[in-house]
Amino acid sequence: MPLLLRGARQVGKTYVVTTFGESHFDNVVSINFELQREYLACFENLDPHHIITSITAISRSHITPGKTLLFLDEIQECPQAIMSLRYFKEKMPELHVIAAGSLLEFALKEEGFRMPVGRVQSLYLKPLSFYEYLTAQNYDALNDYLSKVTLKEKFDLAIHNKLEKLLREYFVIGGMPAVVQHYLQNKNLMQCQMIQAALLNTFRNDFGKYASHTKHKYLQAIFDKTPAMISEHFRYAEIDAHMRSRDLKIALEQLIDAGLIYRVACTNASGLPLNALINEKKFKLLFLDVGLVKATSLLDAKIMLQEDLMLINQGVLVEQFVGQELLANSPSYLPGQLFFWEREKRGSSAEVDYVIQINEKIIPVEVKAGKSGKMRSLKIFLEEKKSPFGIRISLNPLEFQDGILSVPLYMIRELKRLVETLEINLEKD
Repeated sequence: MPLLLRGARQVGKTYVVTTFGESHFDNVVSINFELQREYLACFENLDPHHIITSITAISRSHITPGKTLLFLDEIQECPQAIMSLRYFKEKMPELHVIAAGSLLEFALKEEGFRMPVGRVQSLYLKPLSFYEYLTAQNYDALNDYLSKVTLKEKFDLAIHNKLEKLLREYFVIGGMPAVVQHYLQNKNLMQCQMIQAALLNTFRNDFGKYASHTKHKYLQAIFDKTPAMISEHFRYAEIDAHMRSRDLKIALEQLIDAGLIYRVACTNASGLPLNALINEKKFKLLFLDVGLVKATSLLDAKIMLQEDLMLINQGVLVEQFVGQELLANSPSYLPGQLFFWEREKRGSSAEVDYVIQINEKIIPVEVKAGKSGKMRSLKIFLEEKKSPFGIRISLNPLEFQDGILSVPLYMIRELKRLVETLEINLEKD
């Protein structure tokens, strides 16, 4: 099937597809509908043979099924091209086609548009995870260590210290490819911050491409306020008491569609799927990237590299990082969903930062600072939901004690493996 690569702007979609194409095909024929408007007319007829004939004539490039990759970039600018993908599957399945779009959700919601369901495969690209950041820095041995370490062995202190240092870097740099690439080449944090500021302005400049009924001021208000509201229950009044909630809600949905913001939904967590048991009026927000969140806070990078990560900016960056890692390590064929749990009971309220599903298990996840952080809400969840154990994410060592699996921040990618191993050990006991 044709592949549709989806994700926010500047996360590396074009680079990934182009690099893949050059490595695996004789040639790549790329069309960017935003820059090359002359190709729009090629898709007035949805027949793939007609389309290929037109593209070949204009581009003067040979397109040979099995040897050529056809790359349709910024495809949201040509809805006809999106609809044509189903016919490539039906009438020319031997030709490899990849499409990419950063504001694709807007085209898909246009009145009268028909998505070629069942004829196109979607994959979702997000910023680099911490694991990928380590890979970019050639720390393959560290990744290998993390993929094998277990609860039965003592964590190497030197490795822990190195990972904590790299984690501090990642909190400043984040996972946006342009920023990571510049840092690897120049090691200049000040210039990285300038690139982050430019990326934020790029996103703001895109507001004019959003749905016409969404006014810029509402998009601007939510976009600018969200980084400071991470970990808090979202309330429209806190954006601007003078703006109507209805208008802000439309703008928020637009930013979520653009992949710039993620919703963390409140779930009852009494069964699967988790998204069937949500309270739509209660949610939190996450931003696209922890480095961009740090950039909006104007925190000095030197502070980030020296102070306790768990306490900086009241733990906002840590909660952003954990959510971002959970999303990055979710299946790439899904857009990604996050959940938290809250119980409102007079005199005994409780809230768990994240609730995740691993295999058929619902597991609560708390993000805690320090060695003695209270786990009251987590324990209430375990008792109320009869869960066998919960997860605490901090900078504490990897261990399991009193029904709590303590996992260091840099090991979120290993949660599934650790949980599955723990379940086997508990069954044996």
